[in-house]
Amino acid sequence: MKTAIITGATSGIGKATAELLSQKGFRMILCGRRTEVLEQIKTQLSSVTEVYTLNFDQRHLHEVENAFSSLPDSWKNIDVLVNNAGNAHGLEPLSDGNTEDWDAMIDGNVKGLLYVSKCVIPGMKERNSGHIVNISSVAARQTYANGVVYCASKKAVDVISDGMRLELTEFGIKVTNIQPGLVETDFSKVRFKGDEERANAVYQGYKALQPEDIADAISYCINAPKHVAISDLTIYPSVQSEPRTVYKNL
Repeated sequence: MKTAIITGATSGIGKATAELLSQKGFRMILCGRRTEVLEQIKTQLSSVTEVYTLNFDQRHLHEVENAFSSLPDSWKNIDVLVNNAGNAHGLEPLSDGNTEDWDAMIDGNVKGLLYVSKCVIPGMKERNSGHIVNISSVAARQTYANGVVYCASKKAVDVISDGMRLELTEFGIKVTNIQPGLVETDFSKVRFKGDEERANAVYQGYKALQPEDIADAISYCINAPKHVAISDLTIYPSVQSEPRTVYKNL
């Protein structure tokens, strides 16, 4: 049985992916900051597959290293890594930006992805097999005003994915970079710091992508035949033509 590890597994895309891959026969290592929610999901999925949880904040290297060091030997052979955890904070121009928000995005979206990957990649290289899926964003394709740091952090994910592919293909490791458009998750609630009315308004007047849509894409990529590697995949809701343009009430 293959083992998949998912960061940011307590909600949204991460949770939907954990549910789907469990049904597909993967053992799951679920990572997140909210211990209580991790345990709830573990209880839910344990009726389907084996589940192990790791509680850490990937923005902090020592937490990441301690978490991976704690894995029992029977869980250390990781076949699939889904780097899903990330965040967006604030929607202001650079001149008014909160530097703590900048740190949160760069530390979580870029450095945290690197920290987790560094713990997983050596084992994949030793076994000459594995698959890494990095969740980027269409924000990496087109920078928009008032979201410059977030866009930059996701552009970094694209570049890291390219670099991983250059370094890891010879070891039989596939790397997939996925750029979702608007997905209806807690993303906007986090960006707007808990303002639910403002967050909910983002998804009104059209059908956004659902977490399950991205989970389906991830499942397709990691279950493709051995000779098939999906390098980059951009997914929009049907009413979105580019990062800044959504046609509502169609």
